[in-house]
Amino acid sequence: MSGQFGLLKTKRFAPFFTTQFLGAFNDNLFKNALIVLLTFQSVQWTTLQPELLANLAAGIFILPFFLFSATAGQLADKYDKAVLARLVKVLEMVIMGVAAAGFFMHSLPLLMGGLFLLGLHSTLFGPVKYAILPQHLHTDELVGGNALIEAGTFVAILVGTLAGGLLAGSVEHSAWIALGGFVVAFAGYLASRGIPAAPAPVPGLKVNPNPITETWRNINFARANRTVFLSILGISWFWLYGALFLAQFPAYARNVLGGSEASVTLLLATFTVGIGLGSLLCERMSGKRVEIGLVPFGSIGLTLFGLDLYFASPVGLAGNGTHELLALLSLPAVWRVLFDLMMLGVFGGFFIVPLYALVQLRSAEETRARIIAANNIVNALFMVVGALGAAALLSAGLSIPALFGIAALLNAAVAIYIYGLVPEFLLRFIAWLLIKAAYRLRSEGLDHIPQEGAAVLVANHVSFVDAVIIMGAAPRPVRFVMDHRIFRIPVLSYIFRHCGAIPIAAAKEDPALMEKAFAAVSTALAEGELVAIFPEGNITRDGELQTFRPGISRILAANPVPVVPLALSGLWGSFFSRVDGEAMKKPFRRGLFSRITLRVGAPVAAAEATPAKLQATVLALRGDCR
Repeated sequence: MSGQFGLLKTKRFAPFFTTQFLGAFNDNLFKNALIVLLTFQSVQWTTLQPELLANLAAGIFILPFFLFSATAGQLADKYDKAVLARLVKVLEMVIMGVAAAGFFMHSLPLLMGGLFLLGLHSTLFGPVKYAILPQHLHTDELVGGNALIEAGTFVAILVGTLAGGLLAGSVEHSAWIALGGFVVAFAGYLASRGIPAAPAPVPGLKVNPNPITETWRNINFARANRTVFLSILGISWFWLYGALFLAQFPAYARNVLGGSEASVTLLLATFTVGIGLGSLLCERMSGKRVEIGLVPFGSIGLTLFGLDLYFASPVGLAGNGTHELLALLSLPAVWRVLFDLMMLGVFGGFFIVPLYALVQLRSAEETRARIIAANNIVNALFMVVGALGAAALLSAGLSIPALFGIAALLNAAVAIYIYGLVPEFLLRFIAWLLIKAAYRLRSEGLDHIPQEGAAVLVANHVSFVDAVIIMGAAPRPVRFVMDHRIFRIPVLSYIFRHCGAIPIAAAKEDPALMEKAFAAVSTALAEGELVAIFPEGNITRDGELQTFRPGISRILAANPVPVVPLALSGLWGSFFSRVDGEAMKKPFRRGLFSRITLRVGAPVAAAEATPAKLQATVLALRGDCR
């Protein structure tokens, strides 16, 4: 994890990280301080019930996300994001002045107005927060940068929430809350002055002030890329899921665990630390690249530990009166609850970080901020719907543990639905498991695979899982040309089809299908995609490299793109390879957890990429290892 923490020492990341951390901290400091103040001193401010005030405050804070996210996205695409960050910090200081006036004048409308403006501050900063990362970070730093942002945000939420509660209960005059918020905002402004310039991708953009039409337009930008849009839905579902759990912590601590206010803090801290830990682990588990295979892994954990929280929740504990924190910690059942919350946070980090990085990476630069604005709107909508749904179920008599169990089952249903629509997530998960758990993959030269633009990957064919391993190692999606018989295997055919695999047959077997395959390859390359082929035509039966067939020459004649040679070794003689009976006597049959190697050579120009030269290059890359 040293790599991602190294970003905190760089000028292109540290000032921005500090700015967003202090902003998230201040939002929660002021919001929670105000809620605590109105809860315990409501008679001094209004005749409304404290419960209604708390929900009113939450609604007022989130309202700007619906009203101004579309405008915020346009501003972040039109102007320098570093300048916008500084202006947002100036606005934050002004907002604290409004809050101070509200406290001095004892005016609830002014305080709620300040809370609304603070929500506006977060709305304006949202697109800047995520759209600026791809401008300042390299591709192999995106996961680490997002991990730090997510971990830092949740820690800021936790610390800000605790500080707000302490501040509201300890100061003699409530105006000190606003003064504390002003100091934090000023510190954020000073940090923002160190953010390097982030030039606008579309400086000539004409801002549309209509939030309804612009919101729909931004959503259409996201929908242009199916994977991006479904990633946004996945992110929004996570916020619904996480917010649902967080909202129940006070009642769960009191009515299920029988704990005091300190137990609420313990639950919140455990969940938050879990998310931070899971976020930071993402970089190590993904090899410093956007590994969407972690997303299904995260959703599995969110479901399993959500269900276990339902089963682990003690019955009858709250009936014995309020328990002190140390008394609760002496109970094994409470430790199981804390473990479930910790793991929910960890797997939540595995789920959310790759999705944010994927949206940044696959969104067009000129619309990235507006796509992130659309994400923020959908996030807010999901959280509101989740809160209303939870309130309705609890009002109908459902217990809080049962609510957690239902949410976990719904999480499984949502995951199955999304992975059914985009099998790339599931295939990358299988590939990730294969190269991380079943085998120990060592990759060399992956930077030779172009980050964008068309190219043909050619590799030796050692086993049935070659495509999966290459897919798991490649930094971007790859379309594989595969034997039509494998392509038509039941169930797998659905996945292959949705991942863009191209079935092919020999000319003697099905000439029409062969012609269709070559046409599909040409179309894919014309659209700037990566296409991978195994020129040998069949899996080797003796571990030796077979003669490359001339199909690669036909592809390059119609599409003169670079050819990237790849060599796999260590899989021949394994469970997934074909080994003749006589050849079986020669190698030691490799089992799971064996070391395998993928070497990637420098791209070869189309004019020089003859089958013989490519075969010799792959052979040299492979060396003596089979």
